[in-house]
This record gives sequence, structure tokens and C-alpha cells, in this order.
Amino acid sequence: MSWFFDPRQGLIVVNAELEGPSGSIVLRLALDTGATGTLVNVSMLAAVGYDPAMAPTRLHVTTGSGVEYVPQVIVSQLTALGEQRISIPVIGHTLPPSATVDGLLGLDFLRQRHLTIDFRDGQIVLT
Repeated sequence: MSWFFDPRQGLIVVNAELEGPSGSIVLRLALDTGATGTLVNVSMLAAVGYDPAMAPTRLHVTTGSGVEYVPQVIVSQLTALGEQRISIPVIGHTLPPSATVDGLLGLDFLRQRHLTIDFRDGQIVLT
């Protein structure tokens, strides 16, 4: 399957569905091959029933603004680009109000797959 994006825009944004204890929500995630892990805004995690403040695991994460100590939440299901991951760990982080996305789709989601990004045609293929 393939998905289209506007290659003239700054970010490649994909829709993803996050499922939690109290429901599901559609997210806008930036496809980020520079991020080793998938990151979701803590407000989106809370919206589907997760409490990042109670997460038993915390990680040191290097961001553009420094090193942060953030919760890692195991989410029941994350679906994006036609792929479904069950019990996948995601990093919870507060994004600024100016962010145009709900998080980042990182390498952990893409590993073991063949990813093609065609900037000429604005097409993503994940197999």
C-alpha cells in the first residue's frame, strides 16, 4: 500500500490511530527517521486513558533543546501506514502549543520493514 504527502511541505505527516483503555484517537504524527522511538504528546495519551505521570519507566531522551527525563508508556495498539503494532512502547512528551503534529513516528515503528519515500511523487510505501 502507499500513502501520499505533499513533498513541498516541511514535514511528512501521517495519520495514526492510538488505542487505549478508554477509547481511540486519530493522531497526526511526523514521520521521523531521525527519532529512534515513537513519541506521543502526553495530552493525547491522557485522552485515551493513559496516565504518563504513573508510568513505571522513565527514559533520558535527547531532544533539540537538551536532555529530558520522560515517561515511557506501553500502548495497547498503534496503527499507521497500514501497519499495526500491539503493546508498543511510546515516549510521552509535552509538545509546545505551536506544534502542528501530535508526535513523531520513529524508527521503532519502522524497523523490520522496507520504507520508500519518493519525494518527486510525494509517495510513501511501507512493506
